[in-house]
Amino acid sequence: MTPSPVDIFAEPETVDPDTLKNLGPLAPLAGIWEGSRGSDVHPEREGLQRDDYLERYELQPIDPQTNGPQLLYGLRYHTHITRRNSPSTFHDQVGYWFWEPATDTVIQTLTIPRGLTAMASGKATADARMFELRADCGSPHFGICSNPFLDDAFKTLAYCIEVTIHNDGTWTYQQDTVLKIRDNDELFHHLDSNTLVKVAEASPNPLMTARG
Repeated sequence: MTPSPVDIFAEPETVDPDTLKNLGPLAPLAGIWEGSRGSDVHPEREGLQRDDYLERYELQPIDPQTNGPQLLYGLRYHTHITRRNSPSTFHDQVGYWFWEPATDTVIQTLTIPRGLTAMASGKATADARMFELRADCGSPHFGICSNPFLDDAFKTLAYCIEVTIHNDGTWTYQQDTVLKIRDNDELFHHLDSNTLVKVAEASPNPLMTARG
């Protein structure tokens, strides 16, 4: 844990209003993306099921955020996933990706409409092309919170996401969500991966749009 500054109410001396220029390793992720090679492994009564999926992932810059002296640059995101042969939602997720330049920390928040939320973090350099974030159940800082049913029946113990940015402009994620399923002694690894291709550029953050 990074110690807090002595003056916790002090504002940062310099805040660049242009979020897109200050996202560190998250900069290549800004924009609207689509992926057609999604792969999902999830639990079923018989054991596991594999599904291929299609994904649309939108990441738009927000204005710089400050908590006293702490400065965060971020992207608001929404990812929507369907199975190949079905229009109904297979997975829906919203949240934020943050870059904290002072500590070389990447943070992801996520919420899904089944009553689960989490916040994961990892270290990276500003020019990193690959980074990994993790959240653990019970962590006071980067943890996982579920509704009572999920906590009892499909308890999420850990969440890990690895992001790789490729030279052709695409990026890939690989996720491992570790579940403790009731009446099952073995932990289940819920796996997801996809490679995303940019279909539209990001819009400037609101402060930059107003100045434009």
